[in-house]
Amino acid sequence: MVILLKFVHILSIAIWSAGLLCLPFLYVQRRRLEDDALHRLHNFTRFIYVGVISPAAFMAVACGIALIFLQATYQPWFSVKLALVGIMVMIHVMSGLMILRLFEPGQTYPYWRFVAVTVLTTSVIGAILFVVLGKPVWSIDRHIAGIFAPGALGVMLGELIAWLR
Repeated sequence: MVILLKFVHILSIAIWSAGLLCLPFLYVQRRRLEDDALHRLHNFTRFIYVGVISPAAFMAVACGIALIFLQATYQPWFSVKLALVGIMVMIHVMSGLMILRLFEPGQTYPYWRFVAVTVLTTSVIGAILFVVLGKPVWSIDRHIAGIFAPGALGVMLGELIAWLR
């Protein structure tokens, strides 16, 4: 079961990452197109985002969450990985918002934004690969070590949870 989940997780991350890297290339094409060609690009971009990239992102996150429970990974590198995945989710959401705005009349996608988004996305994907494949050993200060312990959130929010019952 774990091997199948890892396979689906890695495959969906690859599709999600590749899609996020391809979107800025599609956005740049917008400035040269008009009429039917512009509508075809818009339809294609929306299809890629809604039909390919978003389901891959969902599967990557869902399989990743399942793997957390199956493998009980509680290491500092894993917290860094989750933070980087959070940045990747923000890039994903901002890409969707860009699709909504970019294809309005008179809009363009500046070349500097294309470069910035591509560099940012590539850097985040590379950092995730570095952390996951390298699994660097980081020491945690003993004052904050309790935050990373399994069940720490339940302990910290225990009174709030009890109050809500």
